[in-house]
Amino acid sequence: MNLNKAKQLCRSFPGVTEEIKWSGVLVYCVGGKMFAATDNDEQARRLSLKVEDDAFLALTDRPGFVPAPFLARAKWVMIDDFKAVSDAEAASLLRRAYELIFAKLTKKLQREIGGTP
Repeated sequence: MNLNKAKQLCRSFPGVTEEIKWSGVLVYCVGGKMFAATDNDEQARRLSLKVEDDAFLALTDRPGFVPAPFLARAKWVMIDDFKAVSDAEAASLLRRAYELIFAKLTKKLQREIGGTP
């Protein structure tokens, strides 16, 4: 997985904002809700993202994935080995993370952002 491509993809989704939280974590949000996070430096070696409840256990059983610290209870995983994930799979996971959070926004906010993801 190429982290720069992943960041570009996150930025391309409708209504996405970037914030720096917790002393150097780059967080991607839609409607003020987080869907992905990574270190905010060139040496970033991990990416955390929201996943479906069903996918959480399957992904965390795979090499390269671990439950995301502090967010695992909300079904977030952390990719700590980028070699374990292809660019296509990373794109699919990020798109789904965005969709999961977007779906939880109010209908009004969804319309303001741009309808469907």
